[in-house]
Amino acid sequence: MILVVCGPPAAGKTTVALGLERRLEAHGLDFRVVHTDDLSSPRYERLFERVADAPDANWLLDGTFYESKYQQRIREFPDVYVILVTADRDTCIRRNHEREGVSERAVKVIYDEFDRPDADFVVDTDVLRMEEAVDLAYERVREWLAESA
Repeated sequence: MILVVCGPPAAGKTTVALGLERRLEAHGLDFRVVHTDDLSSPRYERLFERVADAPDANWLLDGTFYESKYQQRIREFPDVYVILVTADRDTCIRRNHEREGVSERAVKVIYDEFDRPDADFVVDTDVLRMEEAVDLAYERVREWLAESA
């Protein structure tokens, strides 16, 4: 299984991915985790290479996947589920500023140009607290795991 946690910068995708990782580990489910922020450029090429090198592994991938070409390419692998973590533009800008993330201009550009994926599950972190978003995402992953068993 490949779980893709994607969304615009500062929407909360890494927080959700880390929460999912903890939950999966606590229940004895082994997933290889990759955060695109930890990869050097070209980030997505490196990500796809890693997955291709171990196609039978379970993966938890955390990245914006902001362009449809990245979304389409990951969907070429079998058993892919996309969790879209979203928040409104102003929330993303504020959160990015609070964490001293990428430039505000980069957040605005990526947010405005974000190709919204055909997600299997969506969590809106403007509506949900992060803990609730993780809870809901984890429950959905458990359902997917049960369906694929």
